[in-house]
Amino acid sequence: MKQVVQNYKSGELALLDVPVPGCKPGGVLVRSAFSLISTGTELMKVSEAGMSMLGKARSRPDQVAKVVQSVATNGVPATYRKVMGKLDSYTPLGYSLCGVVEQVGAGIDDVKAGDLVACAGNEHALHAELNWVPKNLYVPVPDGVAARHAAFGTVGSIALQGVRQGESRLGEVALVIGLGLIGQLVTQLLNASGVRVVGVDPDPARCELAERLGAAACGDPGSASVESAVAELTGGMGVDQVYLAAGGSSNQPVELAARLCRDRGRVIDIGKCRLDLPWNAYYEKELDVRFSRSYGPGRYDPEYELQGRDYPIGYVRWTERRNLACFLDLIARGSVDVEPLVSHVADFEDAVETYRRLEEGEIKSVAVLFRYTPASDDDAPAAEAPEVTVPEVPRPSGRTGAARRSGPVRLAFVGAGNYASSMLLPHLTGRDGVELSTVVTTTALSAANAQRKFGFGKATTDLDAVLGDPAVDAVFVVTRHSSHAELTRRALLAGKAVFVEKPLALTEEELAGVLAAVEESGNDRIQVGFNRRFAPLLREAKERFGVRGGPASLRYLVNAGRLEHGSWYLRQDTEGSRFAGEGGHFVDTASWLLDADPVSVYAAAPAGGEDLQIVLGYPDGSTATISYVTSGPASFPKETLDLIADNKVLRLDDFVRAAVHDGRRRQWVGSRLPKARDKGQNAELAAFVKAVRTGGPMPVPLESLAATTTATLAVRTALASGVPVTLAGAR
Repeated sequence: MKQVVQNYKSGELALLDVPVPGCKPGGVLVRSAFSLISTGTELMKVSEAGMSMLGKARSRPDQVAKVVQSVATNGVPATYRKVMGKLDSYTPLGYSLCGVVEQVGAGIDDVKAGDLVACAGNEHALHAELNWVPKNLYVPVPDGVAARHAAFGTVGSIALQGVRQGESRLGEVALVIGLGLIGQLVTQLLNASGVRVVGVDPDPARCELAERLGAAACGDPGSASVESAVAELTGGMGVDQVYLAAGGSSNQPVELAARLCRDRGRVIDIGKCRLDLPWNAYYEKELDVRFSRSYGPGRYDPEYELQGRDYPIGYVRWTERRNLACFLDLIARGSVDVEPLVSHVADFEDAVETYRRLEEGEIKSVAVLFRYTPASDDDAPAAEAPEVTVPEVPRPSGRTGAARRSGPVRLAFVGAGNYASSMLLPHLTGRDGVELSTVVTTTALSAANAQRKFGFGKATTDLDAVLGDPAVDAVFVVTRHSSHAELTRRALLAGKAVFVEKPLALTEEELAGVLAAVEESGNDRIQVGFNRRFAPLLREAKERFGVRGGPASLRYLVNAGRLEHGSWYLRQDTEGSRFAGEGGHFVDTASWLLDADPVSVYAAAPAGGEDLQIVLGYPDGSTATISYVTSGPASFPKETLDLIADNKVLRLDDFVRAAVHDGRRRQWVGSRLPKARDKGQNAELAAFVKAVRTGGPMPVPLESLAATTTATLAVRTALASGVPVTLAGAR
């Protein structure tokens, strides 16, 4: 299928061939009929993409701050790869469309194949021939509403949420600054609510359109006619509400709002404009400044948008989905008329040219629609995603995957997110003896991006096809944590060697399922992404330290830092605790340094805090204390480690410097000057590929992988019990 995409690094716009998305549970697969270009939001993105790197940085200071922090935490090379990887990827455009349901996922009972639905979301209602849309981001289109009008649903919801934030009342007067697409819809919604509207826009054509659609008066922001109209309609007291629906860098809208608003009036920001509030003007009138967050309550909440968890109507009357349905109902009853806003309809095949003409001003339009051709027989929807049906897979007998390969090792990636794209794939692309065969993702564009950037032979959303492909030697599982164990289990049963990023499992039951698959298939060709034991600096330091003669004390400080709001790591109900997700790294590193698996786990946490203190006991009496903290300053190194035994100390500072103190002197590993941070991913991948190619042992014994996972999961039990947990059967 085809999809409109943009490369943020080069500014290139393209109509790209991408895989058809799978129909996952909790949503529907929709074939687009019409999608709406948001001429304000989307053209701003297009314009930013055409800027120089310096211009991009100036336009997004929030992202620059994140880059600076990433440099401090991960070093320049890793940050550069991550940033360039994001910039040099195709990103989607679009977020408002109407289409026909082609396939219904498990758990959906309010629509069926063939129903017309309006869809929302900048990840789900894209300018693409097919989209998978979760339940709370689509609504059935009422009878009598044309598909081209229903395509306005998302943008209409944005306008509707802004009006709700203004708490308009019958008989009030409102000022709408900016009469683009959102401003025109706000004007109509206010008029339908019995509110008289004065509109402001420098474009006479937009002013004339707003008056035709119900505004009492409109004019240029600098003209006296606007102030005269406000004075006449309000008896000189000023408007009750001001809606900022303008964009750009001018501060004129907020200054005009203060001048024309009444005492204790309301100013609602809907668009993205400059908000340098003149303090005296806003203070003296005690103006109430409010923000309108996109389509309404539920926006940016993954549990609402992705998992379909609705808010009780008694507590949240108007959610994203209810706003979407309400706006379509207003169209159906004739309270809102979107047809006069449509001045250009383009065939989807002409999408790139349409954007060019809009950006260069050849098309003067408030609203532009893409029109899609009907489905063809050779563009069938994809099979349902693996979460719906677990197919029968081959059950190999005996030890599989251990034969020596004569040709290149053929790898498939399941998942191609930030970590895979910045820390794994760059080390595999172009490596001798490696062929990147297939990339599998749940979204079509991410698969296409990975194929383009890293040279995969195929891109797909169909996992079953990969597991059943005899040409694939090894599968990389680089998805979200909750899927690791099941995907690993299925790949083992399919006879593939498996590289799974940490964690291997989030529960004891999941771990048991993986080990049962090993027993059933005879396939133990598995590696977990515990890369730190492969870090060159740490390996050299361990060699310098030498063989221990007695028990050791190891101290490992992990300055993990706080996660950004909305991070999927915070979804503990589905993705497990943060330590369960990444703690295996540090347990594995300690166990490797101590040459044993832990036999006991104790854990404690400050009351009400997120910091953890974990003590691992080992068979020879050695202990490892892991301080996993989120409250430390970002400027402090992320990982520092001390191993003390036999009157010697091994010191590691964040994988950039290491030394061994032997009681007489300090020996720097390599040099006392900091090295480039290398946490071992390249060496880890080389070891895995070699094992798959030669049929030799996997880099880390399965027993060690299981012991590390068991110890990591035991932290939860130790926290709950308050006493040390003995690991039964530990060596």
